[in-house]
Amino acid sequence: MPKSKINSPEENFDSSAAAGVDRRTPVKLNASGTPRWYIVIMLGLMLLGLAWLVVNYIAGPAIPLMVTLGPWNYLIGFGLFIVGLLMTMGWK
Repeated sequence: MPKSKINSPEENFDSSAAAGVDRRTPVKLNASGTPRWYIVIMLGLMLLGLAWLVVNYIAGPAIPLMVTLGPWNYLIGFGLFIVGLLMTMGWK
């Protein structure tokens, strides 16, 4: 009868693997985290959107640009705020 081509367990034995020695070097994919400019822009957009809405509510009728924009002020304010919130998903 022909012999199997599969090696016996004794031939596959590796002493370093049995001893628990790991020869691989761990690699950090993104060690630096999120750049500071990303965080500044993210927080800036959220604060700018909030400030736009507050100024529109408090002094909107006194500012000619906001009077001209009318209800678009809400879209601008909430839009800036939502873009800032969406950027939080990229923050590490």
